[in-house]
Amino acid sequence: MSDQHIASAFDRDLEGITAQIMKMGGMVEAAILDSAKSLVDRDIELAAQVRAGDKAIDALEIRVNEEAARLIALRAPMGTDLRTVLSVMKISANLERIGDYAKNLAKRTGVLVELPQVGGSSAAIRRMARDVEKMLKDALDAYIQRDAELAHDVRARDADIDQMYNALFREFLTHMMEDPRNITPCMHLHFIAKNIERMGDHVTSIAEQVIYLVEGELPDEGREKFDSTSYAAPSV
Repeated sequence: MSDQHIASAFDRDLEGITAQIMKMGGMVEAAILDSAKSLVDRDIELAAQVRAGDKAIDALEIRVNEEAARLIALRAPMGTDLRTVLSVMKISANLERIGDYAKNLAKRTGVLVELPQVGGSSAAIRRMARDVEKMLKDALDAYIQRDAELAHDVRARDADIDQMYNALFREFLTHMMEDPRNITPCMHLHFIAKNIERMGDHVTSIAEQVIYLVEGELPDEGREKFDSTSYAAPSV
């Protein structure tokens, strides 16, 4: 087989994997928005749909990894081609984790329905989730377009998510001090906010993979975090 045929076969295989990544990304974007909507609307059925849908996201990650591993074994890519395949695998892993956090948010919705509402916290969490979803959409667009500038922009926007989380954390503390009955719902809301902040971290990791793919190296400067809280929520 000629080098040209090998290259075109690699491109076709990679296109198939990329299509799976974009399908997975669309499902994760929907999971972020739906999980937050279920919280605001106190919609247990929608929350259940998000939890059930996470299995399909997990299955896609497995498929992407299997196809990427097969592509490496079959085509033995080098240089930029190998970097592309490895980036795809890392992007799918980050998408899977974001889906896990959305599922966890949906799980807590069922608990919060039985508890008193706390101010406008749910709406603030939904705004935060929408911002993360927009970041994810832009990160995936940056991947498709090989747009390092857009990826850098996504990376910078994570600081806004951190600041939104910090503001919510302070708000929850205030509510808990004002009325002990708020302690339990605020604890759940804090875990949700922390999970969304972590979604932002994974979106940022996707953006960094795009930068690596286009520029050949990860960003040099460390990403400044703005988490001023004294403790972290347990992971999913």
